[in-house]
This record gives sequence, structure tokens and C-alpha cells, in this order.
Amino acid sequence: MPAKHRLGSLDLAILSDGRFYIDAGATFGIVPRLLWEPFAGPLDDRHRLTLGLNSLLLRSQGKLILIETGVGDKPGGWRRQSSPLAAGNLLADLDGLGVRPEEVDVVINTHLHADHCGWNTRYLDGKLVPTFPNAEYLVMRDEWQAAIAPDERTRATYLVENVLPVEERGRLRLVDGETKVTDEVVILPAPGHSAGHAAVVLASGGETALYIGDIAQVAVQLERTAWVAAFDILPLVSMETKRALVERAIEDGSLIISVHAPFPGLGRLARTQEGHRRWTPLSAG
Repeated sequence: MPAKHRLGSLDLAILSDGRFYIDAGATFGIVPRLLWEPFAGPLDDRHRLTLGLNSLLLRSQGKLILIETGVGDKPGGWRRQSSPLAAGNLLADLDGLGVRPEEVDVVINTHLHADHCGWNTRYLDGKLVPTFPNAEYLVMRDEWQAAIAPDERTRATYLVENVLPVEERGRLRLVDGETKVTDEVVILPAPGHSAGHAAVVLASGGETALYIGDIAQVAVQLERTAWVAAFDILPLVSMETKRALVERAIEDGSLIISVHAPFPGLGRLARTQEGHRRWTPLSAG
């Protein structure tokens, strides 16, 4: 069931593609287990964390915009690391809002790792096609280049079946630097997790929100700059990006929308009297 939140004049709908399971040690990178374990929550019998897969749908200046598309449903894909389709998925949540895939005007991918762009494409009548056939898919140019020419480290998460059909059908738009989608929606370069990683800033009625992509997978990583995942290709850059965006979010009082926090992934950061950052999760509404 989608969750709703009002930001200025924007109606936000947070959609879920289910739950995602990932190795806890890799998520916390070089941080010793003794330090991260109190923040990890219950692990399964394979020592995996349970993460959210939170996408965002909104209408801005006449455009229906979807940010991030989860793991998708392709056989042999990353759905095997996630809750089953029957337990809830992105397309079911869209349907619950009365939205058909062909109505989406814009899809924004913060990056092209397989847990963020899985529903970019799907099989229909045995053919792999864009799930949102009328949408313009926006991706940072550096991220696209990394996805279509992965190296030994990244080839397990950059899956061509999630991205190439979008280009082949002429639905891809590559962007460079800060990019205005509408006056209320801006794509912001946020390198570190990958060189072409991005965040999305929303602004309406004097209120702001930040969709963080993989700047952090768990809340404590927002509170502690040095805590970055082993998945971050450029960890030192990731730290600098995170520090800048977190400080901006605190200063602006921004709503934070986290892809991987427990659904609906909403929260705010504030500074304590001692100068530490603290994350407070919020319910939708």
C-alpha cells in the first residue's frame, strides 16, 4: 500500500518494491562489527540486513515523475535477493494508485545498480521492453557509461537487461551536472557510491526534500560521515558528498526520503546540543 506525504503543493506517494536482503558486513564496510551491530537490527540466518526498496511518485508541473524502480521481476535477476512479488511490488503499488505504466512521463534513476532500476524494463510477450513506454528515462551520463561497460567489480550489479532496452527504444536521456526536471524537481550530482551517482532535490511552498539514493543504506550512515558501505566505489568522495548533503538537509530542515530505510523511508536529520547528527524517522501523512 503506497504511503502519501504532502510537501508544499506537491503530493508525494512512496511506493515499495518489497524488502531487500543484503550482507550486513558489506553494508558497513570497514566499520568493525562490534560498532555496527547495535545499529543493524535483526539479521537473517545468512547474516543479511533487511532494507527497504522505496520509490517516489509525484506530479510536478504536469509531469508524472517516478524516482527509482526497485529490483523488478526479471527471472534470475535481483528479485531473488528480495521479498517475493506476491508480497508487494512497485507495479502493484502503482496500480493501487490507479496509475498505469504508460502514464508515467519521467523516470529518474539515481544510479543503475540492479536494486534501483529493475523495473526500468520487463518482459512482455517474450520481449524485453521499457516498463514505462512513454517515459523519458533520465540518467547521469557517467553512470550510463559505467553501466554499459562495467568492470570486474561492478558487472554483478550493472545488468544490461535493465538499461539497454531503454536506449534501444529511444527513451533514454543522459544528463550532465545539476539538471532541472521541473521548477520543483532537480537532479543533483552526488558522486561516491559511483562516479555518476545522483540525488534528487524537491522544493515547493518553502519546503524541501532530498531523495538520497545510495548516499546511505541505513540511518546511522547519515549520522556518521565515515561510515560508508563497501559498495561505494569512491569511499572518500562518498564521505565528502554525504557531509555536504547532510549539512544542507539539516540547515534547510529538509525531509529526507531514503531508498533503503524501512518503508516509507521518511525522516529528518537534526543536530543535538552536543553537535551530533540524529535521524528521526517519520510516518507518512
